[in-house]
Amino acid sequence: MKIEVVSSIESIPAAAWDSCANPLGTPFNPFISHAFLSALEKSDSAVRKTGWLGRHLVVEDDAGSILGVAPAYLKSHSQGEYVFDHAWADAFQRAGGRYYPKLQVAVPFTPVTGSRLLAPTVELRTLLLAALRQLAGEAGASSVHITFLPEEDWRDLGTAPWLKRTDTQFHWFNQDYADFEGFLADLSSRKRKNIRKERETVGAAGIACEWVTGRDITETHWDHFFEFYMETGSRKWGRPYLTRRFFSLIGESMADRILLVFARRAGRIIAGALNFIGSDALYGRNWGAVEHHANLHFEACYYQAIDFAIARKLARVEAGAQGPHKLARGYVPRSTHSLHYLAHPGLSRAVADYLDHERLAVAEDQSALAEHAPFRNAVEDDF
Repeated sequence: MKIEVVSSIESIPAAAWDSCANPLGTPFNPFISHAFLSALEKSDSAVRKTGWLGRHLVVEDDAGSILGVAPAYLKSHSQGEYVFDHAWADAFQRAGGRYYPKLQVAVPFTPVTGSRLLAPTVELRTLLLAALRQLAGEAGASSVHITFLPEEDWRDLGTAPWLKRTDTQFHWFNQDYADFEGFLADLSSRKRKNIRKERETVGAAGIACEWVTGRDITETHWDHFFEFYMETGSRKWGRPYLTRRFFSLIGESMADRILLVFARRAGRIIAGALNFIGSDALYGRNWGAVEHHANLHFEACYYQAIDFAIARKLARVEAGAQGPHKLARGYVPRSTHSLHYLAHPGLSRAVADYLDHERLAVAEDQSALAEHAPFRNAVEDDF
């Protein structure tokens, strides 16, 4: 058995990668697929010049068959990760250390939980974990960060010297609803009225939403969406992460896994939301608009996603990073998980102490949020 490090996912056969990432009998996660990661690379979105140097791990048996893989990147910054370590970097550098490069085991720009050590057994995942530390040492990296991994791996593999971290996202869960009204029936009367009012406001503005998926997605649709993405992304981040070519590539390779929600007013498409379809979940990823209307973001990103999940009988909607405002709209708090290895003993001790306190704070915050859930058996509040 041997472990190889490759700089391009294109050097790994798609079928071999996908058999590790999404094996038969497991829920399909579009973001760890070869098609998605390849599109990030081929579009120049996640490449060396943008601070994402591929250092993917490949485990092979003696016959050369691929047994496991891990998407890893040597990084020169902390952008596009959604698990924030800027304070660690600043503190270490003020103390005379060098935080970058670091090794990031992740799907770039994608705060969605999924396997990161893509191998079928704990033994192989443990082997990959050890190989990541070795690779970090050889590359002169200060640390290894495995973000948005499944709770099971976080729990089973998160032993010293790995440090455990948690955070919160908001997900909507389908309780076998027949339609949106069935979902609303589960809410307190005040929350139910508020959501109806928000949806009515959008309709009263002359806005109608439409779904486009699969072979119906054209380059014109991507042109529209990219305009919205650039408009909103430029205001939020300064420089959006994804290039125009990325959207064409995913449209070519995984259109059946994509849902575009467009908002149209007076015959003109004015906003759009990009979602990915898993086998049991809808994942909301990016949104943008060139006209700004009250509650349009909630309609295009949250309520349309719920409508689609009910229609497709998907178990949940994962609406991305941050956002306590999602709670009043039926999305409830759920934990996300990450593991961190810091080579410098002093930095590791300091961060370990910080994370001990942070995990408690996250748990307390989730408990407080749960008390304000919008469902009928929850305490009503003006959250």
